[in-house]
Amino acid sequence: MFQTFLSQIYLNNSGQEWLAAITIFLSALIIFKIFKIIIITRLKKIVEKTKNDFDDTVIEIISNIKPPFYFLAALYLGIRNLTLSALTVKVIKIFFIVIVIYEAIKAIQNIIDYGARKIINRGRKETDETDKSTLKTINIIVKIILWTFGAILLFSNLGIDVTSLITGLGIGGIAVALAIQNILSDIFASFSILIDKPFQVGDFIKIGSDSGTVEKIGIKTTRIRTPDGQQLIIANKELTSARVQNFKRLEKRRALLKLGIVYETDKAKLEKIPGIIEKIVKNTDKTEFDRCHFKEFGDFSLNFELAYYVETQDYKEYLDVVEKINLAIFEEFGKQDIEFAYPTHLEYQKKI
Repeated sequence: MFQTFLSQIYLNNSGQEWLAAITIFLSALIIFKIFKIIIITRLKKIVEKTKNDFDDTVIEIISNIKPPFYFLAALYLGIRNLTLSALTVKVIKIFFIVIVIYEAIKAIQNIIDYGARKIINRGRKETDETDKSTLKTINIIVKIILWTFGAILLFSNLGIDVTSLITGLGIGGIAVALAIQNILSDIFASFSILIDKPFQVGDFIKIGSDSGTVEKIGIKTTRIRTPDGQQLIIANKELTSARVQNFKRLEKRRALLKLGIVYETDKAKLEKIPGIIEKIVKNTDKTEFDRCHFKEFGDFSLNFELAYYVETQDYKEYLDVVEKINLAIFEEFGKQDIEFAYPTHLEYQKKI
C-alpha cells in the first residue's frame, strides 16, 4: 500500500515527491529550531563575556527573527522540487519575500540604531532625554527610507516595473523639498543640535536677550522655559546660527562686585578693606577668592572692586552665595565703622 502511495500522482506530483517535500520541510523546521534554541543560547553566553557590544546587537537581531520566517523558509525549501500551479508558487513566493524584506529592514534598523546610539552617547553609559529624542527622530526617518526601499524591492520582485515609480518619487521628492525647504532646514539643524550637543534638555541657556531652561529639543523647534515661567519656542535653524551661552556647562561662576566707600574714610581703614573682604570670601563655602583692590576715585566715593568664583552650576545657588557674602560684608563694615557711599554733593555758600 505504501508503494502504491509513493507511485500515485497527487496534484501533479507523485506520493514520493510529496513525501520528500514534507521530509525536507520538517527537517528544515527542526534544524531552524535547534539553531534558535541551542546555538543562539550558547552564542549569547559567549558574547556576554566580550567587551564589544556590537556582537550583542547581532545576536539580538537573530534572536528576534519571528517564527513565520522559519516556517516560510522551510516551506520554500520543501516545495522547490514540486510541480505546483503558478498561482500557488507566486503566493508562497510573495509571502516569503515579504517576510525576508521585513526581517532585513528590522535588522538594518537595529544596526543603524546601534550606530546612532554610539555616536550620540559618546562613551556615556546612560541615555538621557535628549538622546531618546534624537534616537526617536532618527528611527522615524530611517523607517520611512527603509520601508520605501523595501516596498520598491517587493514590487520589483513581483515583476512590477518600478522605473517609473522611482522617477516619480525623485521628481516628487524634489518638488516637496523645494516646498518645505524651511522645514527641512530646521530638521537638519535639529540633527546638528542633537549630535553636536551645544546644549541638552535641562541646561540653562541664553540666546540673545532670551534665557531659560531647555525643556524639549524637537524636530523643528526647541522649547525653553524662561525664569518667569513662560515657554519660549525657537526654531532650530535660529539656534544653530545664533550665539548660545550654556550656563549649565559652567564649573564655576565669576562674581564681580564694586563697593563705594565715603571719602571721609581714613587711610588705615582703607588699607584694611581688602583683607576684610578676602577673609569673608575664603570663609564662605564653595568660593574661590580672586582679588580685591582699591580701584579708583569716583565722583562721590572711593571705589573697591572684588572678584571671586562660586563653585556651582546652579544659578540660584550662585545667588545664595553672593547674598551671603554681601550680608557678611555689610555686617563687618558696620562693626569696623566703614561707611558705604551714595550720591551726594556739597553746597558752599559765600558769606557776604
